[in-house]
Amino acid sequence: MPKNAATIYEVARHAGVSIATVSRVNRGDGAVAAPTRERVVRSIRLLDYRPHPSARSLAARRHDARGIVFPDLSGPYYSAVIHGFEDQAVEARQSVLILATHGRAAADDLVLELATRCDGLVIMGRTVSDAVVGRLSRQGFPVVLLARPQVNGADTVRSENRATAAVVVGHLFGHGRMDLVFVGDPKSSPDAAERWVGFEDAWRDLRGTSPPPPLVSSFTETDGYNSISLMLERQAPPEALVCANDEIAIGAIRALRDNDIDVPGRVAVTGWDDIPVASIVSPALTTVRQPMRELGAMAAALLEERITEARTRPRHVLLPTSLVIRTSCGCTPSGGESS
Repeated sequence: MPKNAATIYEVARHAGVSIATVSRVNRGDGAVAAPTRERVVRSIRLLDYRPHPSARSLAARRHDARGIVFPDLSGPYYSAVIHGFEDQAVEARQSVLILATHGRAAADDLVLELATRCDGLVIMGRTVSDAVVGRLSRQGFPVVLLARPQVNGADTVRSENRATAAVVVGHLFGHGRMDLVFVGDPKSSPDAAERWVGFEDAWRDLRGTSPPPPLVSSFTETDGYNSISLMLERQAPPEALVCANDEIAIGAIRALRDNDIDVPGRVAVTGWDDIPVASIVSPALTTVRQPMRELGAMAAALLEERITEARTRPRHVLLPTSLVIRTSCGCTPSGGESS
């Protein structure tokens, strides 16, 4: 606070009221009579009084901070989601506390401790147990789940996965590529699980059989490369790889090329997310665009509603995704099939 700034005590003396009354007027408390409120507001303006943020937070029993819990902080997907969340929080003049749970055994305890230092939490994926989410919700603590199914009374923000994964499979089948392999780990996240289910649905609808099991890979370029390299040591490549994210897909393309396998001539490859590099790798990556930044922004907006409006009825938001056709699937840039 500037050295010569007016204090709440000076405002109270000037208006002839208690500091509690000044505080109630600042909070918009309706318990103050209209003439008294007008007198206090006039004194605030004349003295140019500005409540100190920490004092205001203390009076309202708030931290003026929002927490967000991620499984990991590396990679363009997480970066975009966090930027969207931060944009909204900064606009609301809130601090942001970020917790990454990757490799931490006591994630549940860490999240419960974080909840004591902020006014609400966005929790992404399977970072903590349903029991912790339920416990926080029952206590009335604002919680928004990001890329995770509903739990108790918490809000949810998700991207559509299942139907668009089926669109990807149908697109590859339309090229005559019937031998497909899903690359990813359905057990690693709700998003990956839904993409695998969409893959299964389309395979069964179009071929009448069950697909081969997923080729397990974490969401990294290195693991994508290693998973495909090991597969090629054991068997001939399939006609197409449906990868659970773009980083896996980029690693897969490198592994195929290192084994002198043409992409997309011999093997088509698709990704998911549409990260910035997807359009500039060679071949340009056919992928599913999901609104990564909007996911974070919507989660922040729902959390703000929960905190400032005391909304108790949960909201569930599903954001659309779309197939972006480039050349790694065998299409030409204009959308036709390459030779």
